[in-house]
Amino acid sequence: LQLSSGEKILKHNLAIFLKSGALWMCIVLNPHCKLEQKASWLKQLKKWNSVDVCPWEDGNHGNELPNLTNALPQGANANQDSSNRPHRTVFTRAIEACDLHWQDSHLQHIISSDLYTNYCYHDDTENSLFDSHGWPLWHEHVPTACARVDALRSHGYPREALRLAIAIVNTLRRQQQKQLEMFRAQKKELLHKGVTSITNLEGWVGHPLDPIGTLFSSLMEACRVDDESFHGFSDFTENMGQCKSLEYQHLPAHKFLEEGESYLTLAVEVALIGLGQQRIMPDGLYAQEKVCRNEEQLISKLQEIELDDTLVKIFRKQAVFLLEAGPYSGLGEVIHRESVPMHTFAKYLFTSLLPHDAELAYKTALRAMRLLVLESTAPSGDMSRPHHIASVVPNRYPRWFTLSHIESQQCELASTMLTAAKGDVQRLETVLESIQKNIHSSSHIFKLAQDAFKIATLMDSLPDITLLKVSLELGLQVMRMTLSTLNWRRREMVRWLVTCATEVGVYALDSIMQSWFTLFTPTEATSIVATTVMSNSTIVRLHLDCHQQEKLAGSARTLALQCAMKDPQNCALSALTLCEKDHIAFETAYQIVLDAATTGMSYSQLFTIARYMEHRGYPMRAYKLATLAMTHLNLSYNQDTHPAINDVLWACALSHSLGKNELAAIIPLVVKSVKCATVLSDILRRCTLTTPGMVGLHGRRNSGKLMSLDKAPLRQLLDATIGAYINTTHSRLTHISPRHYSEFIEFLSKARETFLMAHDGHIQFTQFIDNLKQIYKGKKKLMMLVRERFG
Repeated sequence: LQLSSGEKILKHNLAIFLKSGALWMCIVLNPHCKLEQKASWLKQLKKWNSVDVCPWEDGNHGNELPNLTNALPQGANANQDSSNRPHRTVFTRAIEACDLHWQDSHLQHIISSDLYTNYCYHDDTENSLFDSHGWPLWHEHVPTACARVDALRSHGYPREALRLAIAIVNTLRRQQQKQLEMFRAQKKELLHKGVTSITNLEGWVGHPLDPIGTLFSSLMEACRVDDESFHGFSDFTENMGQCKSLEYQHLPAHKFLEEGESYLTLAVEVALIGLGQQRIMPDGLYAQEKVCRNEEQLISKLQEIELDDTLVKIFRKQAVFLLEAGPYSGLGEVIHRESVPMHTFAKYLFTSLLPHDAELAYKTALRAMRLLVLESTAPSGDMSRPHHIASVVPNRYPRWFTLSHIESQQCELASTMLTAAKGDVQRLETVLESIQKNIHSSSHIFKLAQDAFKIATLMDSLPDITLLKVSLELGLQVMRMTLSTLNWRRREMVRWLVTCATEVGVYALDSIMQSWFTLFTPTEATSIVATTVMSNSTIVRLHLDCHQQEKLAGSARTLALQCAMKDPQNCALSALTLCEKDHIAFETAYQIVLDAATTGMSYSQLFTIARYMEHRGYPMRAYKLATLAMTHLNLSYNQDTHPAINDVLWACALSHSLGKNELAAIIPLVVKSVKCATVLSDILRRCTLTTPGMVGLHGRRNSGKLMSLDKAPLRQLLDATIGAYINTTHSRLTHISPRHYSEFIEFLSKARETFLMAHDGHIQFTQFIDNLKQIYKGKKKLMMLVRERFG
């Protein structure tokens, strides 16, 4: 997103305020904080909170979640009317945290002992205190529970923080299993309806309290080789920049971990759980950017951990769960259309799993390719879901401020799969289908087409024909998508497609020409596609024999004639050029131009084609088109710099060179179309210099006399020219200013030259001047100049 400097400053300040709010929450959650101190802090926080300019937590939208101390979204406030909920400020969570305490006996046992178990506990309800192993669980609103962990670490209780973190992770893992069982029980119904609603009111990745980041940091702290820092606590998040110099090991397992597990595996697993959580896209630009930013930060931390066999097992386990967990997972078969997309996370999963389990890697990445918010038929919600798939967000048309970034990440995921699938026909076909189904941006599909082309034609290997075909298919899709819409890259796209088709082979070029009307405009098809196909460079590149060249040329000519019929104004000249070597096709193209000349073509288009005809050695056809062009032209008396003047002079010169009959035929058209005296006089002068047809067809010379100005057709032209000078003179005198007097006198001098070409021209001009003196006698200075020059 392009942000102004003011917006950047506001975002920076908001980030500082949010850190301040999280810090205050950490302060008030001090397990040994005195009540008096907490009351004092609460008073101060409420004071700040009541200030009108106190920033909202998500920047510009009020957070409509229930109170953070509610452990589950199905609590009493879950369906509270959103319009009645107050906006959350950066201090709201800290104020609410003042109501939290540490006196719960179960919580005290969790954080104080590594031996707290209950192997006889068989209460397998949703809020059980222990799991099936007898290990303690801690059910609380996850961000709040993790804020406790952060508070313990910050106040010098790292071991207590670690114990609580492990209990929370075990709770999340148990919750995962319960959700999977819940979905399996309803899977048939959900898949049949193809619709679901929000299962998580808030995401843990991108959350203001960063619960997943807190758990990850706590567990990674515990598996550092240099364990001294575990006693003298230092902030792991701040140290992540230097983590390449640190080493992490699978240190001996904590009592409440599965066999073979370690703090490291637990840290990785909770990160995967958080990243794969199905969550609704939050409102507001800042909150949406935070989701993207935190996801990328967490993945960046994961990428710094070298995967061994133990960690690969965790990846496999979580990938399988995410694929099978339905609406509870961002990668489930059925998710809400406004769920945060999984493209960035799936790309990381894909690259991590690919060397170890390619099938699972592709399955995960392909599932993540969807972008339901752009699907016009995507379901927006179902209010009839059972209580554990609660619909708590009303139907709305979402505003995804980060959509451009999200689509680019979708494109990156697709490109990663294409690169990995090179050489595998079946995989490439599957990835192609996914791209065609899920990517809606023509620019991104074009980028993927280009990426595939580059990968397929690497210099150090033979071209991968399957990947080239994928590239071509994507290019064809782009052509269809942008055919009827404005796109500033369209010409680039068309040229690239021809290049791609050339690499695929002659049959691809022939195919796109035969189906041009579904891919290109007539102008593109003739001026770019067919012209490029017929170029020498293309023929040499394809090593075509004579038969193949003629077949391709035939397709190009057919395309050219079809385009000329559909859009003669823009395609006729290209069609004639492409059909030059085939007499029948050329005649057909010429006839198309003649048929369109009377109605659909402008004089400039016709003059251009006429000049081309003359250049190709068809002067009579050029003459015919020039006369048709003249019928569309209208030059008024003051248009003496009009761009068509050169065309008119050329047309008259062409007619003059062909003979008296042709000149006689075009002069009436000139007289009718041109009212500009200087242009007419120029034509008249040229026609009197040489005999018509002196250099005629095939270089044949005529020995006729010069044409008489007293006879047709030049007499008609002379009269028209004199009349044009008279009319132009009166028009100029209507609004003439003194600074134009000298220019006007020169104009009259040129007029006299034309008058004198007539047999009685001297008399006509004298009468004309006398008439001017009488009519415009009020313009004394001007008339004085007229008398000085002309008497």
